[in-house]
Amino acid sequence: MKTHDSLRTKRQSRAGFTFLEILVTILIISILSGVVGLSVIRHLSQARMEAARAQIKTLQTAMQIYRSEQGTYPTQEQGLMALCQKPTSEPIPRTYPEEGYLSSLQPPLDPWKNDYIYLIPGRQGEPFEVLSYGSDGEPGGEKDAADLSSSDR
Repeated sequence: MKTHDSLRTKRQSRAGFTFLEILVTILIISILSGVVGLSVIRHLSQARMEAARAQIKTLQTAMQIYRSEQGTYPTQEQGLMALCQKPTSEPIPRTYPEEGYLSSLQPPLDPWKNDYIYLIPGRQGEPFEVLSYGSDGEPGGEKDAADLSSSDR
């Protein structure tokens, strides 16, 4: 009888997780991380689009301030760089603020690391247009590849 009790005590002292329990736990964690990962990717795409819209709005505001101070928008040749550094091509502003109209030495890139496009006049007849071609960097597209423009309401 003593031998049987000592075997039971040894088994209880070696209590732990079985291989099957560990596999089931890993499977559950994998499924949960997959669901969370898909959700994060979807929200990341939406966040990039919102960031692009905010940057376009900032560029649009800086462009309007430039016009109110200089009397005209930058030319197509001067582009968005005119908001960061005093243009060297005509028409050269007489009173250009030392810090420029943006807080950087270069215009920002869109969230997909592409340049914003500056058109004067805009495609729909507006005085100017600032746009991003979205994640694909090409005109047109859907979802996160859709064009985002200062003309969008």
